[in-house]
Amino acid sequence: MSLSKETLVVVPCSGIGKPFGSVTREAAYDLCDELRPESTRLVALAKLVLGDPDARALVAKHRAVTIDGCKQMCAAEMVREIGGPVAREVAVLDVFRRHKDLKPEGISELNEAGRKLARVLAEEVAQSLDDAVQPVKGADHV
Repeated sequence: MSLSKETLVVVPCSGIGKPFGSVTREAAYDLCDELRPESTRLVALAKLVLGDPDARALVAKHRAVTIDGCKQMCAAEMVREIGGPVAREVAVLDVFRRHKDLKPEGISELNEAGRKLARVLAEEVAQSLDDAVQPVKGADHV
């Protein structure tokens, strides 16, 4: 692992009761639990909205990746409102436009297409994070 890597907080939208909101949360779980567990921390948007001091401190200290399910971009707006830097804003609808065959359905449990869309979204975010990390000349590697 490079010493130049940083921890990013991942804040998915809450979109409760909406398939695209469920996709954002599933993508965030995939990203934080499987694809980049060493460099990401999941922070629930609800904790930020409710003023949880630990969640707010984490977001204020680290750059955030926000994943939103609609045009309102609530996750990105909330991170900015509490003074956190947004490294990357992701809108699930932009990914869906490129993968219209993966129409999410379901709320408490996504259909197979919705789970696949979440995985594609998570992989795209992971790749964009990798691409954004520029190695520092002379940095030590462990």
